[in-house]
Amino acid sequence: MSLWHVIVLAIVQGLAELLPVSSSAHVVVAEKLMGMDPTAPAMTLLLVMLHTGTMFAVIVYFWRQWCRTYFRSAETFKTIILQLIIASVFTGIIGFGLIEFIEKVVLHTKHAQIEQLFGRLDLIGPALAAVGILILIAGLTENRTRPAEQEDPGTGLNGKQASWIGVIQGLAIPFRGFSRSGATISTGMLLGVAKARAEEFSFALAVILTPAAIAREAWRLNKAQHLAGAGNLSAAWGPSLLGALFAFLAGLLALKWLSRWLENGRWYWFGVYCLLAAGAVEYLHHVGY
Repeated sequence: MSLWHVIVLAIVQGLAELLPVSSSAHVVVAEKLMGMDPTAPAMTLLLVMLHTGTMFAVIVYFWRQWCRTYFRSAETFKTIILQLIIASVFTGIIGFGLIEFIEKVVLHTKHAQIEQLFGRLDLIGPALAAVGILILIAGLTENRTRPAEQEDPGTGLNGKQASWIGVIQGLAIPFRGFSRSGATISTGMLLGVAKARAEEFSFALAVILTPAAIAREAWRLNKAQHLAGAGNLSAAWGPSLLGALFAFLAGLLALKWLSRWLENGRWYWFGVYCLLAAGAVEYLHHVGY
């Protein structure tokens, strides 16, 4: 893995992670096109650090907005914390429940892990199409949707809306291509949450979810080294840290672009893109990638 590979993957991750188009799908396709193995320990370590970079981009970009919206009073802060907890609990139940089901029932092999499916383009394509349809529906109906009467005036949503957003986020965890941000923001919009508030809440959830995902990946890497005698990964830390930096910078640019699209009412175009991307991924699978 060269420095050029690291920079390219960091830019792909940084731009795609914070747009509703599935960063994982884009990174996997980029790795395959460059002749790399997405399941190799060094590549997995790089991906973990790329996610770390984009997580910090989210914190930096949204910090002032969160201070104005969520930290303006003790009552508002308590409300958003409760809503984030509710959404995260549903995400954990659905997401990790699905992972357990797939590993134990669907794969049903010794040491089966959900990551074994992450490089399969024949699964990524349909997942991209599914989230594309959801984004299209949300974007085309947003003008007819009004904020729910029960939503909290400080946080922009209520407990029921937070619960459903958490459920949909849980569905995104096991399936590469089913964009987490695209699915959660679209769900919020369909439930009557303002787009800007749905965006803020979705990325606040990402800050909670990312450390858990990093911890799982670190555990998986250690387990892989123990079981398969994988090589020493210490040499991969330098490129991975550099990748995190580039992902952080690209992530900030992506967030600014996303906010502009939200403000201009062009959300449905992300759905169109996901459908086109699904077709491209299916073609790549057909020709042997």
